[in-house]
Amino acid sequence: MIRFFDILLSGLGLILFSPLFLILYIIIRFSSRGPGFYSQKRIGKNGKPFRLYKFRTMRTGSDHSRLITVGGKDSRITKAGYYIRKYKLDELPQLWNVFIGEMSLVGPRPEVEKYVRLYTPSQRVVLTVRPGITDYASIEFSDENVILGQAKNPEKMYIEQIMPRKIELNLKYINNMTLKEYFKIILLTFTKIIDH
Repeated sequence: MIRFFDILLSGLGLILFSPLFLILYIIIRFSSRGPGFYSQKRIGKNGKPFRLYKFRTMRTGSDHSRLITVGGKDSRITKAGYYIRKYKLDELPQLWNVFIGEMSLVGPRPEVEKYVRLYTPSQRVVLTVRPGITDYASIEFSDENVILGQAKNPEKMYIEQIMPRKIELNLKYINNMTLKEYFKIILLTFTKIIDH
C-alpha cells in the first residue's frame, strides 16, 4: 500500500511542481556555470547503487573536494543554491527516483558508499527498505549543515555522532512501517519546512 501512495503522490508532485521545476532550473543555469540538475551515486535497498537526483546548489565539481556540506560557511554553495537548500527545494527531483521505484517518499536517507561501508551489521538493517526523501532523521537534523559548520572536524562529528543517531531514528520507522507513520512523517516534514 505504501508503494501505491509513493507512485500516486510522486506522480502528482511531478505534474504539479513542473512549473516550479522549470523556474528553479532557469535560476540555477543563469546564476552559476553548470547544469541545472546534479546526480550522485547512493546506496539503495539491498545495497544496490542508484543515481539520486537533485537540483544543483553547488559549483560544478565541488563534491570532489569533500562530501559533507557545512551550511553558510560552505563556499561551494552558490547564492541561489543557499535558498534552494534552505527550503529543501533541491530534493524535488527525487520525486522521479520515487516514481520509478528506487526510493520512497518516506524512508532512511540514502548514503554514499563511503559511509555505508562504516555501518555495523545491525545498522545495515536500514538497507533492507527503500531509501526515502524524508524520515525522522531528516526532521531532527534539518539544520545538520549548520551543526556541522560549527564543528572542528565536521566529518568526524558526522561519522561518530550524527550518523549513528540518524540510523537509530531510521530504525524507529522501519520497525513500524505503517501508513499512519508514513503520512505522519510527511506531515511533520512539511510543518518543519514551513516553520524553518
